[in-house]
Amino acid sequence: MKRIQYHQYGGPEVMRLEDFEPARPGSGEVLVRVRAAAANPMDWGIRSGAMKMVTGRKFPRGLGYDFAGVVEAVGEGVTRLAVGDEVLGGASIKASGAFADMVLAAEKGVVKKPTELPFEEAAAIPTVGLTALQAVLKKGKLQPGHSVFVNGCLGGVGRAAAQTALAHGASVGGSCRANATPDARELGLDPIVEFDFDPTALSGRFDLVVDTAGTLPADAAKRMLKPGGRIVSIHPTPVNIAKSALPGPYNVLITRPVTADLEEVARAAGRGTLRVPIARTVPLTEAIKALTELERDGTPKGGKLIITAG
Repeated sequence: MKRIQYHQYGGPEVMRLEDFEPARPGSGEVLVRVRAAAANPMDWGIRSGAMKMVTGRKFPRGLGYDFAGVVEAVGEGVTRLAVGDEVLGGASIKASGAFADMVLAAEKGVVKKPTELPFEEAAAIPTVGLTALQAVLKKGKLQPGHSVFVNGCLGGVGRAAAQTALAHGASVGGSCRANATPDARELGLDPIVEFDFDPTALSGRFDLVVDTAGTLPADAAKRMLKPGGRIVSIHPTPVNIAKSALPGPYNVLITRPVTADLEEVARAAGRGTLRVPIARTVPLTEAIKALTELERDGTPKGGKLIITAG
């Protein structure tokens, strides 16, 4: 078995494709033969040591969280999943290791993959889909007929948030780069503005403002709200968490691996109401180079980097 792992926190240069021996699943765990995995910015943030208080200092550590594949073995107490099931899900922050031939994950973070959904598309959705659903429906308390504004509407989470809101009967506007306006219009968004928009032009128009890009000042977001509206940020920085503890419309989301939410995300992807574009697909043997280019240069743009294995 092969996986991408590292023996110390650091930059892209610490990544290695090495042999490893996957552990047998313990209680409540499943071992999955990976068919596809998806890169997220948190992958290199964690590898750099940004969350070492959570991830610890035990090495080597695997890299990658979002995956799709086939259940190889199950641990004691696993009831929803069985050997041979096609699944999608995410490894825990502490365990990681999805950029590999096999990955160990908690059953609660893994659900059955819709049969009509290719493994590559399935791997792209767990983190962005969960974050979007919990931001829009749970923290945002979206209701049919609401009006939603998504700051960063064509990023991974932003696109998923816009699609989630539209699928639940909302009207959706958003911000993006000027050259991406046609893509936002194709999604069904209106109004569409650039990132440096004047919020006064949108005063009092929205029931929910979702800041996925992390660039929208709280005062500007408040100006855009209808009375009783809500603001949700997906960036749980200490400052944002402190703001969310104060009375008012501001909320910050810390995404949780809730099985029912992930099942809803999977169903939406199976129906086609949730689609995350794929910009590039590479085999595991070429993934370190592709991950380095994505981290350093932001390429490829316009979609997910998918790593195939198995």
